[in-house]
Amino acid sequence: MADHLLEVRDLSVEFHTAAGVVKAVQDVTWHLDRGETLAILGESGSGKSVSASAVMDLIDMPPGKITSGRILLNGQDMLTMTAEQRRQINGAKIAMIFQDPLAHLNPVYTVGWQIAEMVTNHGGTRAAGRTRALELLTRVGVPEPEVAMEKYPHQFSGGQRQRLMIAMALACKPDILIADEPTTALDVTVQAQVLELLEELQQETGMGLLLITHDLGVVAEIADRVVVMNGGRIVEAGNAAEVYRNPQHPYTRKLIGAAPGKGAMPEERDRSAQPLLRAENLHKHYGAFHALRDVSVSIMPGETVAVVGESGSGKSTLARAVLRLDDAQSGRVLYRGQDLMTMSPKELFGVRRDLQMVFQDPTQSLNPRMSVFQIISEAWVIHRDILPKAQWRERVAELLVKVGLRPEMANRYPHQFSGGQRQRIAIARALAMEPKLIVCDEAVSALDVSIQAQVIELLDGLRRELGLSYLFIAHDLPVVRDFADRVIVMRQGQIVEEGPVRQIFEAPSHPYTRDLLAASLDPDPEVQAARRAARALEST
Repeated sequence: MADHLLEVRDLSVEFHTAAGVVKAVQDVTWHLDRGETLAILGESGSGKSVSASAVMDLIDMPPGKITSGRILLNGQDMLTMTAEQRRQINGAKIAMIFQDPLAHLNPVYTVGWQIAEMVTNHGGTRAAGRTRALELLTRVGVPEPEVAMEKYPHQFSGGQRQRLMIAMALACKPDILIADEPTTALDVTVQAQVLELLEELQQETGMGLLLITHDLGVVAEIADRVVVMNGGRIVEAGNAAEVYRNPQHPYTRKLIGAAPGKGAMPEERDRSAQPLLRAENLHKHYGAFHALRDVSVSIMPGETVAVVGESGSGKSTLARAVLRLDDAQSGRVLYRGQDLMTMSPKELFGVRRDLQMVFQDPTQSLNPRMSVFQIISEAWVIHRDILPKAQWRERVAELLVKVGLRPEMANRYPHQFSGGQRQRIAIARALAMEPKLIVCDEAVSALDVSIQAQVIELLDGLRRELGLSYLFIAHDLPVVRDFADRVIVMRQGQIVEEGPVRQIFEAPSHPYTRDLLAASLDPDPEVQAARRAARALEST
């Protein structure tokens, strides 16, 4: 009998690139037992996803190459198996759910067909596949499963698509489920539902769960053991609670120290002055769907107002309406007393420089064909009165330094940067306009915890230095707790609660706000264990 269900021994993986050899994984050893949850924790580039890809035989070779090691499933080395033998294992014995389900679900087939295909690919009949697909859609909580069978991936929300991926992965009742960042960028309540579902399914089937994540809260909620990776190596491993309480490696201590939600909350600001921007009684609907219902919000000079709520609550619609990127049907948006809603295009053009936006995904919001210099200086091409052309190069260098990058990076292109660096470039682009208000639409939601902390510190420093105001759209409540002065809670297009950050987090009045706070994950495993016990007591 094998000692472990899955065991990785001395695994090393390298990639051959134009810039040389990149050693992505170096001498990595870990194991997973039946019924156990092992979390591999680390930032982007740490090697955690490459390790999982090696287990699933998903590394492109070339340019990748497994240079050493063994991957044992029930004692058998999968690296010595033929391609046909590996195909019999993938999906049937080991299954995987990915970070972005929309990119891994086929857009031209119904979800019922795709789940059933897992069964037919491993010897089952089409009828058996369809029966299994319907059973799984019901089990993972997809509404109206018979109707859902005939729908396509784009017709589901992000949380529902993740449930579809889980259903597909479980189609053949695998012994091991690999979940690669399964809850990144999901709302807190949806994240809690997905993690709860994974735990329930694990208890039912006894499968081993390998969780790839950068989120300490997810580790605290679900993991039995944790492996911490940095620079392709394992720097620490052990029981999740013990590693959190007594981290041995400086990198682990850095990750834990960067976790949001533990600092002092800001004191309430004086709001007696004239607001910098005020939105009054905004209404926005798309046919019968009401995205905004009588929404009003005010932002003072130098203030950060956070808007929280689940997907579909109206957060991003509010942000777009405030900037007149998408006009509301009724209401007013007053910037320094002037109504943006009634301005002509020429008048609005003059105000645009004061109101800037940083989007959630810098990969999509930065033009891949433009250098960093061109991206940042484009603002001055459009608004020629901001800065003489002779000073552009110097000012770009200043802005890059201000956001924590180096001046020589101006000649690079977006694909040559990490996600956190790309977001810094997006912030530098917004600062080039010398704005008074920046709208951040989920600007840090998909970043690693330490990079997220750096970006938040950067934004807060710029606020103090330049007197900036922020409208901060977010679903990450610990980040909001540390960064915001005031919080607006939205649900189904309406504001259900509003107040200073301390009031919202310490004495929430609305049940929906309390539900959001209860669903938010704490990085401390003991805190999460106490919350789980409390939830179990309430449900009995």
